[in-house]
Amino acid sequence: MLSVLRVHLPSDIPIVGCELTPYVLLRRPDKTVTTDDVLESAPLDGHFLRYKWYRIQSDRKVAICSVHPSEQATLQCLGCVKAKIPVAKSYHCSPKCFSDAWQHHRVLHDRAASAVNENGNEEEEIFGRFNSSGSGVINASLTGSPSSTSLTNGSTPLYPAAVAQRSGGETWFEVGRTKTYTPTADDIGHVLKFECVVVDAETKLTVGHPNTLLTSRVIPAPCPSPRRLIPVSGADMMGHLDSDGRISTSGTFTILSYNILSDSYASNELYSYCPSWALSWPYRRQNLLREIVGYRADIVCLQEVQSDHFEEFFAPELDKHGYQALYKRKTNEVYSGNIHTIDGCATFFRRDRFSHVKKYEVEFNKAAQSLTEVAVQTTQKKAALSRLVKDNVALIVVLEAKFSNQGADNPGKRQLLCVANTHVNVQQELKDVKIWQVHTLLKGLEKIAASADIPMLVCGDFNSVPGSAPHSLLAMGKVDPLHPDLLIDPLAILRPHSKLTHQLPLVSAYSSFARGVGLGLEQQRRRMDPTTNEPLFTNCTRDFIGTLDYIFYTADSLTVESLLELLDEDSLRKDTALPSPEWSSDHIALLAEFRSWRCSRENGPEKPMDTDKIT
Repeated sequence: MLSVLRVHLPSDIPIVGCELTPYVLLRRPDKTVTTDDVLESAPLDGHFLRYKWYRIQSDRKVAICSVHPSEQATLQCLGCVKAKIPVAKSYHCSPKCFSDAWQHHRVLHDRAASAVNENGNEEEEIFGRFNSSGSGVINASLTGSPSSTSLTNGSTPLYPAAVAQRSGGETWFEVGRTKTYTPTADDIGHVLKFECVVVDAETKLTVGHPNTLLTSRVIPAPCPSPRRLIPVSGADMMGHLDSDGRISTSGTFTILSYNILSDSYASNELYSYCPSWALSWPYRRQNLLREIVGYRADIVCLQEVQSDHFEEFFAPELDKHGYQALYKRKTNEVYSGNIHTIDGCATFFRRDRFSHVKKYEVEFNKAAQSLTEVAVQTTQKKAALSRLVKDNVALIVVLEAKFSNQGADNPGKRQLLCVANTHVNVQQELKDVKIWQVHTLLKGLEKIAASADIPMLVCGDFNSVPGSAPHSLLAMGKVDPLHPDLLIDPLAILRPHSKLTHQLPLVSAYSSFARGVGLGLEQQRRRMDPTTNEPLFTNCTRDFIGTLDYIFYTADSLTVESLLELLDEDSLRKDTALPSPEWSSDHIALLAEFRSWRCSRENGPEKPMDTDKIT
């Protein structure tokens, strides 16, 4: 007979909006073991599994710590109550928690005071009491309004409040009847109970005892402050990027570049400072999706997107928001793991803003094969391939804009745009490989530019800091022959150094913060490196902080209108580093708004585009 051997949840803590799918181990009638589901529509040996989820609501209301959401709150900040700051931000699990968080927590008070233009004396008194005696916090009798007990979850119908059980001061509300359950805001602070039982398909009676598990208390999904779009072209408006709209006009477009941290690299060993629940893929994918969709970019370039995650999650989810998806998986000559978990580059664009013209795929492994055949001595070919073949790729997409900023004197002109998305080799000791990969990509883009003469954007994680040889090649069009990075060239693939050039007029978008005029730029300049005109960091872990990600554009055809504000290191260090519960990658997203001021081939007919695959 069918029987349940074990049930457990992969994630320790349930979070609002993140699916919970228990692991259910079954023994079939033939004694074999499986994790396959057995539905009522397809019973096995006359039996199937029935699932139920319950929310356990205690008569005593519970609040959650705003800093440690897995902990129950015992203290509440009086300043937050007086300033009418959202109540969820006021709770803390201990005096030490409040004290440790004070540097960042008081910013909430400052913002609230600034917003309502209040006198600061009362706030200072509250701060002083806390600093001297700890009386700025109180033991609170934490109360809350009753939760709604109606819920639609998965294919489950609406559940009336009457579907409940009482037991010793607790009420169990039935909230789901599918194996998977997604916690809602009503579940915050409550324990969930999962129940799995074998049912006779003919009599519909249960067989044996139910197998159950209890979760930790459900916590809200952390919600970071929205990042603003900062004008750099002299405009006098700023605003938040959110799901309600974009700050752009018909003649501009936005592009996002973001290394989202592949799940296969997000190990607890490497990111031990990040809570395990915040590092889990079910949580991170929802948090990343929320962030990406919230930016409402016209074009989205993502790196470290696993093949299975692209097919099963990002492509279908972003399709719901109007994006068409293109993908290039890394090659697998070096990679020895599951082919479905190989990561790659994904480019999405809004169907109402652009149409797809052409796609090019750059496989640096193929370029390495070609290079070694013509430029490396026979005795060195094996060693050369071992050094150069690293599975990195680039995805180049040519799009046609469905909007126009051209006047009536340019009727019928196609407004094309070429977008390159890449992830360069990560190994710091292989400086020659990094330079060679970037140079190979740029030479391919030069071929496209020669055939189509269109604006270009080059985005991605280049794993190269400002001032490095790859960055110099991108930003300056050449590399100083005396650059120290060129000393590492055991295969002589970078010689003569005079060949390390390109003719594309590329400029880093974020350097506009150093040159632009407009509100909010002074704060952003403090987050820039004045010697390189690049952000102080786009990657922030416990062991490294620096800039590795860029958006480059052709300055003869595009101008930067605005940029997504940079993050402050201090605000990230409250969680040690990235990733964190608020930000689900070890990189930060970059976003730029551009205006195109030239159509394809202004001074003549368009050439047919080169149709060869770039290698």
